[in-house]
Amino acid sequence: MKPLFTAPAGAAIRGRGAAFRVWAPYAGAMAVRLFSGKPRTVRMKKGGGGYWEVFVPGTRPGALYKYLIDGADERPDPASAFQPQGVHGPSEVTDHSSFKWDDRAWKGIPPEKMIIYELHPGTFTAGGGFAGVEEKLTYLKDLGINAVELMPVAQFPGNRNWGYDGAYPYAVQNSYGGPKGLKKLVNACHKAGLAVVLDVVYNHLGPEGNYLECFGPYFTDRYRTPWGKAINYDGPDSGPVRDFFIGNALYWFGNFHIDALRLDAVHGIFDLGAKHILAELAEKTAEFSRQAGREFRLIAESDLNDTRLVKPPREGGHGLDAQWSDDFHHALHTLLTGERQGYYEDFDGFTSMARAFSDSFVYDWAWSAHRRRMHGSPAAGIAPGKFVVCSQNHDQVGNRLLGERLSSLAGFKRRKLAAGAVLLSPYIPMLFMGEEYGETNPFLYFVSHGDENLIKAVREGRKKEFAAFGWKADPPDPQSPEVFIKSRLDWDKPGKRRHAGMLAFYKSLIALRRAEPSLGPVNRADLVVRAMADNKTISLFRRRGRSATFTIFNFGAKPASRALPPGQWKQLFDSKNPSAAPRSSERTALPPESFKVFRRTAL
Repeated sequence: MKPLFTAPAGAAIRGRGAAFRVWAPYAGAMAVRLFSGKPRTVRMKKGGGGYWEVFVPGTRPGALYKYLIDGADERPDPASAFQPQGVHGPSEVTDHSSFKWDDRAWKGIPPEKMIIYELHPGTFTAGGGFAGVEEKLTYLKDLGINAVELMPVAQFPGNRNWGYDGAYPYAVQNSYGGPKGLKKLVNACHKAGLAVVLDVVYNHLGPEGNYLECFGPYFTDRYRTPWGKAINYDGPDSGPVRDFFIGNALYWFGNFHIDALRLDAVHGIFDLGAKHILAELAEKTAEFSRQAGREFRLIAESDLNDTRLVKPPREGGHGLDAQWSDDFHHALHTLLTGERQGYYEDFDGFTSMARAFSDSFVYDWAWSAHRRRMHGSPAAGIAPGKFVVCSQNHDQVGNRLLGERLSSLAGFKRRKLAAGAVLLSPYIPMLFMGEEYGETNPFLYFVSHGDENLIKAVREGRKKEFAAFGWKADPPDPQSPEVFIKSRLDWDKPGKRRHAGMLAFYKSLIALRRAEPSLGPVNRADLVVRAMADNKTISLFRRRGRSATFTIFNFGAKPASRALPPGQWKQLFDSKNPSAAPRSSERTALPPESFKVFRRTAL
């Protein structure tokens, strides 16, 4: 790769010392207070654009420091690379050039070829952290996964958190292993042939340890988010704020070799300027990719169903590489569980599922009863490879009252249907840790805040969130260590009979998808979806080059029969009997809640 990216601010080793740079446009005086060795305070000089700078000879990696604002307020660095003592402690000078990478030959994996596995570094293994994830890379490789998605790792309060309360966008969580631990994990992933997707949060910062307002106008009152103050992307003095967050994205690419960023809840990013912050981020990412000699990617999470996110700039879009499709999850969930509370009221099961398969978005400027307004935009003109789908993820599981997984809500056959729907969809499939073997431990919401008032607010906020779903009981206490422990995966389960069967089923499906080119994303013109409401079957015909496949799902409780398209077809997979030998067929019978996959051998 090219030389490491230099962030717009922060501390960086330069020869025999360290350079410090911070944006504080309204400060009258700034200084660096160093705590390593003999404590000392060094005054900074104000340069252009409200930035303050100073070079301190003799400062080495590992030195601890804070900034002194106007001689009174002592605060950690907003662009800190490491907070070894947590969100309120001093920042640590980090030398990113010292890590020895072994991934020079790594060129990444295009999103449309990814099979993503989302995990929480703290609960993925009993030991937690990046080292625990690294221990399981052989398992993930054997499963057939080729992309690992890490929930946010930016420094948050305490050592238990989903990661969306991060207060230092550039700092790697100390309880996970810090910057060195993350680099070691990414390096190991690339050596194993696995891409790394990192979840980042550019719509808000967590409330505890968030000192950005002490330095400058990072936030705005013009907009509101459900999680905290909106970031100032389009108001006065917003230029350095935009640089700070765009620089953060390039920082992960350059210094940590992250392959793609999953941008959290971009519907909470507000920008009414002529060039949206996401469009500028996409431009700078493309420019960085050209300089680095390999592609880096941006994947958005959004509940807006807005195709502008992935449309190219020439069509008025932001030019991101892909986006999540919540509609697919919601349609599948209502179909398999029958739940219709909260936002599920907008989805009717079978019909919605057929729309999700064929059009990506169920709501494409259609009336949403839950939102009480028109919602979404048509996605039929967007390539299926631009959408990420799942049957479970951290939000859809963790934001339930008891954090139940699909394994607690649907029977064995329906969970196999869910696996088939996702892994044989024309989209980018994503699994949530443990679903592949039917994990039954919940994934609950947990925090470890130090502020009692904040803890109380979180508890009350969780109760209010569940009101729309009609769940009357009190949710488990997010602050409790037991809630965190209950959310860990049980790695004894994959070896047990029922769980081992589900794991083998997932492996077979993933291998099938990877072996057949037309079982992945194809052009819209090469995808034909047919739904038959009378027998609850949905078929997908797909072509890619010389490969043509026909997949039929029976979502009904009764047996069904479907004719195959013209030509000669060989059965490749039967969800009721995955080990059955391939055989030729012209018409097929499907047992209740099952699916089959066929390959065309001749016209």
